[in-house]
Amino acid sequence: MSELFGRVSHAVVREVPQSLCRAALRSDPGQAVDYGGSVRQHRDYISALQDTLGLTVIRLPAEESLPDAPFVEDTAVICGETALLTRPGAPSRRGEVEAVKKALQDLQLNVVEMTDENATLDGGDVLFTGKEFFVGLSKRTNQRGAEILADTFKDYAVSTVPVCDTLHLKSFCSMAGPNLIVIGSSEGAQKALKTMQQMSDHRYDKLTVPDDAAANCIYLNIPSKGHVLLHRAPEEFPESVKVFEKLKDHMLIPVANSELAKVDGALTCCSLLINKPSNE
Repeated sequence: MSELFGRVSHAVVREVPQSLCRAALRSDPGQAVDYGGSVRQHRDYISALQDTLGLTVIRLPAEESLPDAPFVEDTAVICGETALLTRPGAPSRRGEVEAVKKALQDLQLNVVEMTDENATLDGGDVLFTGKEFFVGLSKRTNQRGAEILADTFKDYAVSTVPVCDTLHLKSFCSMAGPNLIVIGSSEGAQKALKTMQQMSDHRYDKLTVPDDAAANCIYLNIPSKGHVLLHRAPEEFPESVKVFEKLKDHMLIPVANSELAKVDGALTCCSLLINKPSNE
C-alpha cells in the first residue's frame, strides 16, 4: 500500500467568501484578514494543485452564510473509495457538509454520513499515515466521532491523541512521505508525537520543524513528479523551510498562507484530496 500513499487525482476546494474576514471562527481575534490577500493566496494554492501538479480541481462556490467553508478538510475524511462525512465540532459549520456531500457523490465515492448527534469530528483532527489513523481529541472532535471513524474504516487501526493547546491535531503535524511524520517543536506537539509512537505498532521517521504551524504540509505522490511536498512559504517560516530543504527526494512547492492562518486555516484545511483511478 505504501506506493499508493499520497496518490491523488482530484481535489475539492471551496472559494473564499467575504464573510470569512469578519465572521470566521478564530482562536486569536487580534489580526485583521486582508480579503484580497486571502483570495490571492487561495488561488495560488489551487494553481499549485491544478497547474503545477495536474490534479482535477473541483471548485465549490463561496457561500457568505458559511464563513469557514473554505476549510473543506473538516467536512469529510476520505480513504480509498470511501468518504465519511463528518459532524463538525462547531455547530455553525455543520451547514458546510451538504455541498461537499454532493461533490463527493458526483465523484461516485461511497459516502457515509455521521448521523449520531453525540458525535463530533473535524477532518483537521484526523491524521492518516497510510498504515493507521490518529484522531485528535480536541475542542472539535470527541471520542464518539473517533469511534464512528473506526467503524467506517475497519481495515485500519484508529488511535486517539489528546489535543489541548491547539485547534486540531494537524495544527502541529502532518505526513511528509509514506513513513515520515512532520512535527512541530512545541511541548504540546512533542507530547502528542510521543503518544502516537507509544500507541502505534509501526515505527515512523520524524522530521522536526521549529514552527508548529509549518508542520502542516501536504504530501502527494504524483506519478510524473514523484514525492511532492506543499509547505509554507520561506517568508513565513524561514527556519522551518531550511528543514524541508533537506528532503532531497521531494519536489518542494512553497505556498503562502498567512491570511487564512489568521482564522486558523492551515494548508491541509483547504482541500479534500481524492484518488480516482482513471477508467479510460
